[in-house]
Amino acid sequence: MLELRRANREDLDEIVALEQACFPPEQAADRASFSQRLAVFPDHFLLLCSDCGACVGMINGAVIRERYILDEMYADAGYHCADGAFQAVYGLDVLPEYRHQGCAHRLMAAMVELARNEGRRGVTLTCRPEKIGFYESMGFQEEGVADSDHGHVVWHNMVLEF
Repeated sequence: MLELRRANREDLDEIVALEQACFPPEQAADRASFSQRLAVFPDHFLLLCSDCGACVGMINGAVIRERYILDEMYADAGYHCADGAFQAVYGLDVLPEYRHQGCAHRLMAAMVELARNEGRRGVTLTCRPEKIGFYESMGFQEEGVADSDHGHVVWHNMVLEF
């Protein structure tokens, strides 16, 4: 059974390792970014953990005023705005051996529920073209190519508006 819980500073090493296992180096967030995120918006940083406590998935992101994520937001947790309209998703990571088992859906559903409970206008994220269908299956709308050069790949704006 996998347990969903909020992340804390003691999880930092495991969070960094999970990110490195899920994203290529040019796209992965670094230790300093995760440390900052955990300090500024810990209530918007969720982990999915195995019975033995190992982190197998995570989702995190600031609350922002803007409809779309800007590249500079990933490295600067100062964009977090407690009264912002949108819950941003900076990362949704699931270890390869746990994929296609509903883990990503569970993490995203928890973040969407959190955003609804906090009275947000919606949830916003960017994704690579091959992930558009996955997010559309969860109710997100594709809103065009993002103004992003993060990791030197094309990203698409995806928004779930309540």
